[in-house]
Amino acid sequence: MSTPTYNRIIRKLTVAFGDLFNNITLVRYNEDLTEQERFLVPIAYASQEMYLIRLQGDPDLDKKVQMTLPRLSYVLNGINYDYSRKQITNQKNFVSNASGGVIAQYNPVPYDFDFSLYLYVRNIEDGNQVIEHILPFFTPDYTIKLNLIPEMGVVKEVPIVLKNVNYSVQDEGNRDSDPRIVIWTLNFTVKGFIFGATSPVNIIRNSITNILSGVSETDNIAFNMNVTGTGTYKDGEIVYQGYSLATATATAKVLYYSNNILHVTEIQGNFVSSMPIYGAQSNAKYTFTSYAVVPLQLVKVNIVPNPTNATPNSAYRYTTTITEYPNI
Repeated sequence: MSTPTYNRIIRKLTVAFGDLFNNITLVRYNEDLTEQERFLVPIAYASQEMYLIRLQGDPDLDKKVQMTLPRLSYVLNGINYDYSRKQITNQKNFVSNASGGVIAQYNPVPYDFDFSLYLYVRNIEDGNQVIEHILPFFTPDYTIKLNLIPEMGVVKEVPIVLKNVNYSVQDEGNRDSDPRIVIWTLNFTVKGFIFGATSPVNIIRNSITNILSGVSETDNIAFNMNVTGTGTYKDGEIVYQGYSLATATATAKVLYYSNNILHVTEIQGNFVSSMPIYGAQSNAKYTFTSYAVVPLQLVKVNIVPNPTNATPNSAYRYTTTITEYPNI
């Protein structure tokens, strides 16, 4: 069973959005414009309907458990794929971890997260003050920096775009009475991403490069065969891979077979190490571990880290061994 993947991206974006409006201070003034009182406007994750039901059930806010105004709430309305920010999906990013290994993760998928912010006030003046505190920061976007995948070091600058602002007045009663509640609604789009799982990556500790002058069907190819198999290939017979010689995916002519090394020529198709090579006459059957082109190999370059037990987080160099053929 695969390990569940949960990077908490939606939670991080939701918390970060709400935190933008978490320290708004409202000041009320006397008629001579001297300060009367000031307080922080509380904020919670809740829909507009939840607060309206609470307020309409207690219009005078005189019960023992009261809901004071002004107040903010916000809610995630939906998530939509953003085609305009699509990245190469099969590209991986690699980082080294604290244990000396390497982990990888595919590019994230861009999504737009639609949020609504609601402001509930008892009078229009309170609402105007809070709105004027928010709007100057959005032109129409405001960018925040989030550490989305700490183990990968992924820190993204996430734009938050203000789409529109409107308000409504819930005014039951006669026209001379004060409005019951004023509700401001601000709609935003957060330009976020969704990330997949991280996975460990095997470290390449030995790189071998063979430089050849060219491979053609007339070359002599030496296959290093596995010791487990049956039969002995015959000189001059045809060998093949596939269900039969008639439907073979690759064929060649045997030059000779000695010491588990099969020398062939007149190659047609591509031989793969995961499939056995059959002898059309001898019925010999072996798989191979490696092959070499004889005598057209010119240079062999062998690269290993120094020290050989080096990790991506340690200081190391490379040891390069170059062998020329013939070795001059």
